[in-house]
Amino acid sequence: MNSDGGPKGTNTQLTAAGRRAEWTGPVVNPPVWRASTHLYPDTAALKDGGAANEDGRFFYGRRGAPTQWALADALTAIEPGAAGTVLYPSGVAAIAGALLAVLKPGDVLLVTDNAYEPSRVMANGLLHRLGVEARFFDPLDIDGFADRFCDRTKAVLLENPGSLTMEVCDVPALAAMAREKGAVSLIDNTWASPIGFPALERGCDISIMSLTKHVGGHSDLLMGAASGGDRWYRRLRQTAQALGQVVSPDDAALALRGLRTMGLRLERTSATALALAEWLADRPEVAHVLCPMHPGSPGHDLWRRDFSGGCGLFSVIFAADDARMAERFVDGLSLFGIGFSWGGYESLALPIDPAAIRTATSWPPAHWDPAHRCGVRLSIGLEDPADLIEDLARGLAQMEQK
Repeated sequence: MNSDGGPKGTNTQLTAAGRRAEWTGPVVNPPVWRASTHLYPDTAALKDGGAANEDGRFFYGRRGAPTQWALADALTAIEPGAAGTVLYPSGVAAIAGALLAVLKPGDVLLVTDNAYEPSRVMANGLLHRLGVEARFFDPLDIDGFADRFCDRTKAVLLENPGSLTMEVCDVPALAAMAREKGAVSLIDNTWASPIGFPALERGCDISIMSLTKHVGGHSDLLMGAASGGDRWYRRLRQTAQALGQVVSPDDAALALRGLRTMGLRLERTSATALALAEWLADRPEVAHVLCPMHPGSPGHDLWRRDFSGGCGLFSVIFAADDARMAERFVDGLSLFGIGFSWGGYESLALPIDPAAIRTATSWPPAHWDPAHRCGVRLSIGLEDPADLIEDLARGLAQMEQK
């Protein structure tokens, strides 16, 4: 596609990204290249094949082909400051691949205490077995953050906002401090994606995203990605290749399809989530609405400062400390599915008790009523807001039933 080189709006970028003429030919979308073996015209080309390790150069199926290259190229285009993007077969694989690219035995990894539970499991399990020590920290304690470093601290894993409790941390400040201490800052940036939070521009070294969520958008694929500047992109790429990481061209094509409408879907789900958050905030059964986009929610000021968008994922904490009430609420819903993941076109609900996975911070926070502990995480889809509100009302009514 031709471009005049000027700045483009988000949806224009999402429409055009990754559609290089040499990969699409005369059609709109890059074709699906299913290939393990790449053939060479002669032995001279075979000898030269591995010399340039970069997308766009045929070598072997593990290094991808135009379908995967187009997706990686598109993701790089929407991540300001990125030199390249590496694809992984799931979001968790992307987190693991990025951490393995920057850590070695004996290193210390600082992990935000509100991290995605599989990230915690990885830090305490796989990385521990490989000789990496994980230390969890309070992402809101800026003043105490510097004291968490030692001479072995080599990386910091952030998540903004937290995937259950939605704390918004000061990423620019934390990333700058990590850099001063000689540590790599990695962030799980799935919630807002680069179009809502340009993580590399905000100071992070590596930005990780589960493409399973917003990019896929239809609950039918698993994939992850990590982007970085030139130094870290090369390290990510080499580590992924050493681990044999590769994604299916069919899934890459689905992700490319989802990417084209991601901006519109994020706008819609964000607007609906905000409407639902406002409705829930007025309900007597609700103690706290944890939605960074909502003016009454914790972290809203930082969200306004650092973000240009959001998504449909937020949490609600009930006024009663009774996990069974949260379960009855979820069971009373009919439009919300019960299942893991989020970012699809359908709404989902899960009961949550964040206290079970905290080690460096308390839950509920010290300034809250101790009874305000249990709640639900809601992933808002593309249904009509009025219908979802009606469903939430049914769930709240069911919650009070014995």
